[in-house]
Amino acid sequence: MEHLRGRELRHRSALACLLAMVLLQLLPICYGQNLGGAPATGQAVQGQTAAQPEGTVLNLVNWVGNVIAPVGAALAVVMAVIAYSQGRGVMRWSVTAAGLLVISGLTRLIEFWIQNGTGGVQ
Repeated sequence: MEHLRGRELRHRSALACLLAMVLLQLLPICYGQNLGGAPATGQAVQGQTAAQPEGTVLNLVNWVGNVIAPVGAALAVVMAVIAYSQGRGVMRWSVTAAGLLVISGLTRLIEFWIQNGTGGVQ
């Protein structure tokens, strides 16, 4: 096997990290718990509380989507204003703020879908 050079090693490492992230995103789909016919509102799974892993993950996702992402977006906007006042580029701060707001909006949308279940689908 040929010796990996620095650039090839970085590319393979980046590819391995990307693959790991994709697998971590798809793993819950494969091993999710079945709730049956009734939707579970206000908790991760029927019979689970926030003291159990499923409820803790739900609370963590809600906290990130409802608290951390909007506060981070506000800080990114402040940094964009500061960068603009100093004559530097603001695009990276603007994109970061928009991305954090997208994360917040998507988590709120998923929350809405979970709470409403299939009640609106006829």
